[in-house]
Amino acid sequence: MVNAVLDAIDAPRVPQTFAGESDRARLTGAAVKAVLRLIDAWGASNAEGASLLGVSASTWDRMKAGTWEGTLSQDQLTRASALIGLFKGLHLLFANDLADRWPRLENRAPVFDRRSPVQAMIEGGIPRMIETRQYIDALRGGL
Repeated sequence: MVNAVLDAIDAPRVPQTFAGESDRARLTGAAVKAVLRLIDAWGASNAEGASLLGVSASTWDRMKAGTWEGTLSQDQLTRASALIGLFKGLHLLFANDLADRWPRLENRAPVFDRRSPVQAMIEGGIPRMIETRQYIDALRGGL
């Protein structure tokens, strides 16, 4: 028994990626559920949620209804990961309802250029989503 545990600890670890179909299939359900919840918490519209996740409005509607049976793409899982990390970072940074209001507030930081973070992320895609997450991580001292 002890040897099995030691072997598991010493086993080489394969980095998590979103490239493999089996990994994407395994992660899709939890990612979709998390993104639906955070979009709701942020008070974002269905159109904004669909744009942030990189899906069509009809796919977003099926996801919300629980009738979508697809698998997120590598890009969509990257978007979901950035959004989930941002949500977590905001809740670590702000101890009140500002954590959920912040993504919709106009922001003067250069990365947002007087737009809300939600709008900036929709316009800037994955790179801006990652920058937004890094911005919050830096504010809370995580970088």
